Order: sequence, then structure tokens, then C-alpha cells
Amino acid sequence: QVQLVESGGGLVQAGGSLRLSCAASGRTASRYAMGWFRQAPGKEREFAAAISWNGGRTDYADSVKGRFTISRDNAKNTVYLQMNSLKPEDTALYYCAASSTIYYSDIYYSPTNYNYWGQGTQVTVSS
Repeated sequence: QVQLVESGGGLVQAGGSLRLSCAASGRTASRYAMGWFRQAPGKEREFAAAISWNGGRTDYADSVKGRFTISRDNAKNTVYLQMNSLKPEDTALYYCAASSTIYYSDIYYSPTNYNYWGQGTQVTVSS
């Protein structure tokens, strides 16, 4: 079992920045690809960013590419999402997710590929 706890959400004006953190605990010795997803009210959960277990590969949704950066510190069992140039349409509940994998360079885009989820942290961007 892996427990994920997100933090760093809040209220920010358009154009501002936030950094989300996701701290993992429990069975963290296994390899986990990590992802950030978001869900706005009335909408489905959508992929935002992903990073491989070794941190060597990342990818982003087109809507956040160039503005968001995902990174990880395996020594601290923590994944980050740096969000810059925030827009009102970025307003959502942001979830961290972990996918157990034997491939250190794989990343995943579908929520069904992830085994563990955090409780979410709210990001609200005002115009």
C-alpha cells in the first residue's frame, strides 16, 4: 500500500504561480511512475502531467504544456507540480497518483493505469 498526500493548493490570481507537492509513504521501495490529474466541477478527471520512476521522462497535457513542470525527488518520496502563468480554466481539484511499474522509464496517461490516489488539493485561479 502507498499513501499519497497532496499539498500546496490555494487561491491565486490569473498569471500567478503555485507549487503542488505529493508526499508518498508506505510501500515506497517499489518503482512508481507518478502523475497529476485534475477535475473541475461537472467535468471528468483529466490528465495533466506524468513522470517516470527515474525522473528521466515527462509529458504534459497540451493545455498545460509550457506552463507546468513535473519533477520528483525519490530520496524524499515526493513529486512536485510547478504551475506558472495560471489561468482561470486551471481551476480544479488536483490529484496525485502512483502507478507501480517494472519499467523505470514508462509514463502513463490514463487514470486506469494508476493504482493509488491522493485525496486532492484545490486550486482556484481568479480572473
